[in-house]
Amino acid sequence: MAFVHSPSPPRPSHATPMSKKKILLNAFNMNCVGHINHGLWTHPRDQSQDYRKLSYWTDLAKLLERGLFDGLFIADIVGAYDVYQASVDLTLKESIQLPVNDPLMLVSAMAAVTQHLGFGVTVNLTYEAPYLLARRFSTLDHLTEGRIGWNIVTGYLDSAARAMGLTEQIAHDERYDRADEYLDITYKLWEGSWEDDAVVRDRSTRVFADPQKIHKVNHHGRYYDVEGYHLSEPSPQRTPVLFQAGSSGRGQAFAIRHAECVFVSSQSKEGTRKLVDALRKQAAEAGRDPAGLKVFMGLTVVVGRTTAEAEEKFAEYASHASAEAGLAHFAAGSGIDYSLVGLDDELEPPGGHKSRGIESSVQRVTDGRSGWTVRRLLDQLKLGGRFTTVVGDPVQVADAMESWMDEAGIDGFNLTRTVTPESYEDFIDLVIPELQARGVYKTAYADGTLREKLFNRGAKLPDEHTGASFRRGHAK
Repeated sequence: MAFVHSPSPPRPSHATPMSKKKILLNAFNMNCVGHINHGLWTHPRDQSQDYRKLSYWTDLAKLLERGLFDGLFIADIVGAYDVYQASVDLTLKESIQLPVNDPLMLVSAMAAVTQHLGFGVTVNLTYEAPYLLARRFSTLDHLTEGRIGWNIVTGYLDSAARAMGLTEQIAHDERYDRADEYLDITYKLWEGSWEDDAVVRDRSTRVFADPQKIHKVNHHGRYYDVEGYHLSEPSPQRTPVLFQAGSSGRGQAFAIRHAECVFVSSQSKEGTRKLVDALRKQAAEAGRDPAGLKVFMGLTVVVGRTTAEAEEKFAEYASHASAEAGLAHFAAGSGIDYSLVGLDDELEPPGGHKSRGIESSVQRVTDGRSGWTVRRLLDQLKLGGRFTTVVGDPVQVADAMESWMDEAGIDGFNLTRTVTPESYEDFIDLVIPELQARGVYKTAYADGTLREKLFNRGAKLPDEHTGASFRRGHAK
């Protein structure tokens, strides 16, 4: 595929040509109206209310493939945001990730209209049986020809727990203990139940699959009991590419054991660098290749052909956004009702509030620094979202992205939407050519599965990954 060209090319970059690490790029989205940047559904050019239509998603997939995006990262929640004002009223009025539809059902249609785009889909394992979820991911790995990934989450909403029959959310660390066992089961199903040459497809002998090479999984653990054969034959990747976003101490331990791609959200390069270095150090100590752990950072971009155009666009978007809706979203993650907190009261430090939600929520926003108040947080939420925001012309945006790559040590970005699909169109037409001209973004897709594209290695889990130890005859 040729370079993506903008209708009006940006001015030449002043970057020095050199061989540099290529930026990995996912579009960050959700099967709902309001995802990260809240309130922008009211913008006259925003089309997010069409999320119910299949064409909305197939058009998006084709657009992202035109921009050579590595993947579409689809978030999801189970439950509703009811912490702020102890109510769902604002959540419903502003459509703060409610209503929200199932993300897995989107993938087959988008895969049918693309050849290379990957799909990282969020599924909460706390409320899913491992035996059936393993089949769903194998099915999608077959239908996408190896372009599926799983963003592993354990949940953080009490509303979800109550909806699923629990009295409250399972405690933070116990959720990860359950998740460790859950992943062991899925590895047994994906990696160990069917041997590589189990499927024969021999019409002459009437043998489709060799029974001697297909093995029953017998798992009897602390949280789960599973006896059965994996229902799907081996798919191109076997195990989907594994994404994870936990940055608490227990979340990092889980990532080191399982994750291939880690999603972080931070407001400072210094804080991000510390987290990235810690993750890679722990990966090396665990016998994994640190380069086999790709780190993506959440980013919002508002770009124009000139700085003035970008700033004017930002102001226009901000006039439609809802900072209060963003605060309600943040309240659900932290478990703290900020409607009861004074505007100039300092945000409670991490650990100061006993919550079963996202333990690192306040830490991620403040990077542990004092002086953060609700008023300051609302100012940060001008676009209705809490992610780092870059506003500028193509050169300025590319400079900022390269700076985060170099100084924070990340591998790429999860690019949020603002006004959709306009924000992705602008990025593809204006920023992608600038990044390509600098040699920091691909000009064509590599062949192979999502794992092969991201890591430039085989389609299956590497031998040093814990999942590989569940293969028949594996010697770690």
